[in-house]
Amino acid sequence: MAEMDPLGYETGSPPLQSVVAGGRIITYRESGEVSAPVIVLLHGVGSGAASWGMQFVGLPSRGWRVIGWDAPGYGGSDLLPQDAPTAADYAAALEDFVVALGLGRFVLVGHSMGALIAASYCHRTGTTHVDKLVLASPTSGYGTASAEVRRARLDGRLADMRELGPVGLAQKRTESVLSPQAPKRAFVHVRAVMQQLRPDGYAKAVGMLGSGDMFAEALHIKVPTLVMCGSADTVTPEESCHRIADSVAGAHYATIPGPGHACYIEAPGPFESILLRFLESRP
Repeated sequence: MAEMDPLGYETGSPPLQSVVAGGRIITYRESGEVSAPVIVLLHGVGSGAASWGMQFVGLPSRGWRVIGWDAPGYGGSDLLPQDAPTAADYAAALEDFVVALGLGRFVLVGHSMGALIAASYCHRTGTTHVDKLVLASPTSGYGTASAEVRRARLDGRLADMRELGPVGLAQKRTESVLSPQAPKRAFVHVRAVMQQLRPDGYAKAVGMLGSGDMFAEALHIKVPTLVMCGSADTVTPEESCHRIADSVAGAHYATIPGPGHACYIEAPGPFESILLRFLESRP
């Protein structure tokens, strides 16, 4: 089912679609042949399915069917019912989503917050559905941080949304997820997607980051895993990403030279090259 789509043209992403999953509407974007092997893409806290515009072009050209969801509370996706949802709650919604689409086995790629959801999904489902897992610029969450650190990080995000709204938030935060050398199209793309954030969904997702613990999830990942990070990432810097990779049994690590946090938007070619080498390698 197609939806009204303010971003498809602006970001180059395919049209918005929707499915009822677990009794809730989830919106998503998809490209590639239906019979092709599947990659499921999970966006970060300040983003949405439309952020993967370049991947909706590049990966199908290499023989993949690409599906990017709008997490609950993003795009046209219904909010989760919990007042304070956890990563496991988002992972359960993801499980409903892939079942509703009739997906069998697939590659799961999560960026930033999406990486935390992806790890929780693999914790929840084991090796049942995921062939390979990619954690791009993964957040560690703040579940083990001190109360002071957690409050400072989360309150700042929530205050920006409350005081500035989605458009003002996008103006303030776009530069923080890109390197100073990022091309203009990356700034335009990140800002366009961030301006579409929903304050209610954003607030719940930010709260989820407050309770999230990537290192606890990582201990339960049993599928071949790649962790990658842009060399200029100041949001989830390489030191943190290396620690996450070290926590996943047998994980591979790759640096993407140049980009900041939104590595797949700023440097889609190198991002996809590293991703595809991993997917085409033997487990």
